[in-house]
Amino acid sequence: MKLSARIAAPAAALVLAGLTATGCAPQTSDTGAKRDEKTGTLRVWLFQEVGNKPKEQVVDAAVADFEKAHKGAKVEIEYIPVDTRAQRIEAAFNDPKSAPDLIEYGNTDTAGYVRDGGLADVSAEFAAWDEAEETDPAAEQSVTVGGKVYGAPLFVGVRALYYRTDVFEELGIGAPKTQAELISTARKIHKKKPDLYGLAVGGAYTYGAMPFIWAAGGELADENSGTYKAAVNSAEARKGIEAYTSLFGDDNCPAAKCAAMGGNATVTAFASGKAAMAIGGDFSHAAVEAGPVKGKYAVVPLPGVAEGSVAPAFAGGNNIGVLKSSSHRTLAVDLMKSLAGKQTQAKMFDAMGFLPTYTDVRAAAAKKEPFVEPFVKTLGAGAKSVPASPGWGRIDSSLILPTMFQEIVSGRKDVATASDDAAKKMDAAFADAG
Repeated sequence: MKLSARIAAPAAALVLAGLTATGCAPQTSDTGAKRDEKTGTLRVWLFQEVGNKPKEQVVDAAVADFEKAHKGAKVEIEYIPVDTRAQRIEAAFNDPKSAPDLIEYGNTDTAGYVRDGGLADVSAEFAAWDEAEETDPAAEQSVTVGGKVYGAPLFVGVRALYYRTDVFEELGIGAPKTQAELISTARKIHKKKPDLYGLAVGGAYTYGAMPFIWAAGGELADENSGTYKAAVNSAEARKGIEAYTSLFGDDNCPAAKCAAMGGNATVTAFASGKAAMAIGGDFSHAAVEAGPVKGKYAVVPLPGVAEGSVAPAFAGGNNIGVLKSSSHRTLAVDLMKSLAGKQTQAKMFDAMGFLPTYTDVRAAAAKKEPFVEPFVKTLGAGAKSVPASPGWGRIDSSLILPTMFQEIVSGRKDVATASDDAAKKMDAAFADAG
């Protein structure tokens, strides 16, 4: 789901999580279909993109192939507006008669939608699907809850380090190879060029901060038999939080300007020439290319703590799932495979820049478009996702982690106090989610 020039694809999926899970939707009592019709019309809801026409053309081709292979079956595609998607999907879960057969959804929504009884368990079909064998582990994790699969990944989005090659050449420095070097390089650049942020960071940029926590060996939460407990206040997580928040200050990105910045703002700062480095996604490429730094930048994986390591990145993206209420389950699963299959994902990359979820298709995309390579390397090093709990929607929408970062960079709380307070709020959200 792209909200603007590929700046906020995974983040947009997270907004959806926040909208749908802030209040617990009433769990549907019985959404299971009583029949499995092999003909008829299948209804599909997909997200309306900015510049949707290329997506429509790829989807139309996949639908045409599906209808040709399934005599008596017709497909109706509806592109639902971003601003009404949460209410419509919740209503569909609670009114099976008017619900579609398949929906596109943000990959952090899986657990909440499973809790609400909306998505069908397609574990058996997914396991028997030959193409699924090449699915990236992080993408497969995003459709998995409690060991069961509830859809197919459509695309994945991941972040890496954008840096200004002209600035680095002028100052005689190379791309940082460790996290410590990243921080020292950011400060060095800002000292030499005070009009530039060394590394643009944001107090509201949760998904830019997560790699620092994970690189230090920390976790957002620990899981035990399906139950989650916050871990942002562990010793390891605190090291990562301290590393990230150390980048806010007059020696790099002043807290007064950067504390409120989110992911879009940090990428915009880089694209507009106001930052020497930024953590941006593969989906940020078009926005950077449209700015004055075009031809003056490169991208490398965000370095981890040890030299040569890659900081684990958040794997965002969207999935497509069959609703439990569908009266065309077999057809719907086949259509899911068509819309999320290798051929369609390859065409969607060409049309929209959506990064494929299959390792082999993604490798082919990297050969075709060199800018993809550092993101592929990042995924190959091991990307991570948020806790597969319905409680994550509340955690995200309540801005628990951004509040923690902002409390630290403003000096209102130290890392220990702020992380303890955040952990308490996260645990309350996990508990309420059940």
